[in-house]
Amino acid sequence: MFDLIRDWYHRNFSDPQAVILAFLLLSMFGLILLFGDIMAPAIVALVLAYLLEGVVGIMQRAGMPRTPSVVVVLLMFIALSLILMFGVVPVLSQQITQVIRALPSMIVQGQEQLLKLPDKYPEVFTVQQINELIGTLRAELGQATQDFLEFSFAQVGTLVAIGVYAVLVPLMVFFTLKDKDKLLAWALGFMPRRSELSFQVWREVDQKIANYIRGKFVEIVIVWLATYVVFALSGLDYSLLLSFLVGMSVIVPYIGAVVVTVPIAIIAYFQWGLTAQFWWLLLYYQIIQILDGNALVPLLFSEAVNLHPLAIILSVLFFGGLFGLWGVFFAIPLATLVQTVMKVWPRHDQRFAVNERKNAPANASTE
Repeated sequence: MFDLIRDWYHRNFSDPQAVILAFLLLSMFGLILLFGDIMAPAIVALVLAYLLEGVVGIMQRAGMPRTPSVVVVLLMFIALSLILMFGVVPVLSQQITQVIRALPSMIVQGQEQLLKLPDKYPEVFTVQQINELIGTLRAELGQATQDFLEFSFAQVGTLVAIGVYAVLVPLMVFFTLKDKDKLLAWALGFMPRRSELSFQVWREVDQKIANYIRGKFVEIVIVWLATYVVFALSGLDYSLLLSFLVGMSVIVPYIGAVVVTVPIAIIAYFQWGLTAQFWWLLLYYQIIQILDGNALVPLLFSEAVNLHPLAIILSVLFFGGLFGLWGVFFAIPLATLVQTVMKVWPRHDQRFAVNERKNAPANASTE
């Protein structure tokens, strides 16, 4: 066993650059796991700066100096944030409250529909089964409502933190964008020698991650707006809230679309029943999902990622479990990083050298 471990170590870590790359990756993930909560404002600022750098670059290529470009982009971002905070968030909060108030009547209607099943399908359902199902659903719904209320009250204590974010994050974003070159030069001063492999990995994933983050932001906005227009024109209740959920669902590929379909179908069913309007709405929603997956995603991410769907799902589960919501959002970039590291990692197979040494005397004696 010791020989196997030693052989594996020599094959994968005999190159000092591989050791440096492994050390840097482990240090980065370790710092995030240990100090992620403390450094959350700095992490948010870095992510936003990374997101806005593309817009700053476009303005620079148009001839505007970097500092004015950073100021203009940051002011536009702050204005958009204020519009969302004071224009959209209150409506979302109002619709969430309306949904909670409507839950009792939905439960009553759902209970009536379930109690009819034993009469319609006596060979499949019994009254006892339906009563047990209703009891289970009530318990789960009550627990979910309690958890939501506890979460809401717990967020009241974060108002101070929100105020800190509102002041510190824009300042850090400004200085990060403004002094990008100086900060990069300072960070490179701490890099060990012979870090060419680390720089190669960074060059390969940098553009992919940047394109993915910006493309994902654009996808969220487009899907949200398109779904809101369809839901509003169809007359669906809570259109803004449900369309917002659809927009955010694209963060979690495959899984998000399936999960968010459930509340949409439930709201539409209790509003219209199994009428033509209900089926038309689900058809429109399905068309949006098809266009998103087959037209919008290839257009936005044609060169950003090249991952198997199974790898994407596993990365969402793994990194989401490690880093929570941030891990879910960055699951695909992190999976791309892992894929790139695996592709460029230097491997030295000692078995061929051993075989050559064993065969060398025999060949020599034959000659």
